[in-house]
Amino acid sequence: MDNPQSPVLADDAPPTALDLPMAEPLPEDIAAYFAKCEEKLGMIPNVLRAYAFDPEKLRAFSGMYNDLMLAPSGLSKLEREMIAVVVSSNNHCFYCLTAHGQAVRALSGDPVLGEMLVMNWRAADLEPKQAAMLEFAQKMTSASSKIIEKDREALRKVGWTDRDIWDIAAVASFFNMTNRMASAVDMRPNPEYHAMNR
Repeated sequence: MDNPQSPVLADDAPPTALDLPMAEPLPEDIAAYFAKCEEKLGMIPNVLRAYAFDPEKLRAFSGMYNDLMLAPSGLSKLEREMIAVVVSSNNHCFYCLTAHGQAVRALSGDPVLGEMLVMNWRAADLEPKQAAMLEFAQKMTSASSKIIEKDREALRKVGWTDRDIWDIAAVASFFNMTNRMASAVDMRPNPEYHAMNR
């Protein structure tokens, strides 16, 4: 093969194919953030390690991620993770499918749901609201210029508010960006993700 893919990374391996070492010393706030990740997750997610060469970029990335995925919203945390997986499936993003597929398993308690969303979300037994949400996220990913009022109205008809539609669009947009970045730099997920919540 002309462009062989690197194997799944060990924890001490570089998180991407780029030679961008972590800033040293890490600023106090980032060191504390990483310590919290180690405590809660048992690892520092490689996406954070990848951005750690530039503390300002890491703060910007983490701030946007935390706002979209953890802040109060009409979308549950699970629904936001479902969008992440469906967008990442459409984009064939290995990193995000692995990391956010694990989050779907953890939040839903259903390992089958995580696999269905990765392979074909339409095979999953979803509520009409969730199906409409994922249909919209997929269309945003594959043909965003073709979104029209009818698409937004389909979300309203199943109970999503205009604020919810903003959040659906924002989460889908964020993961379209992160998928492309992860693919461009060959970002690899932490090995731990593969076995968690099975």
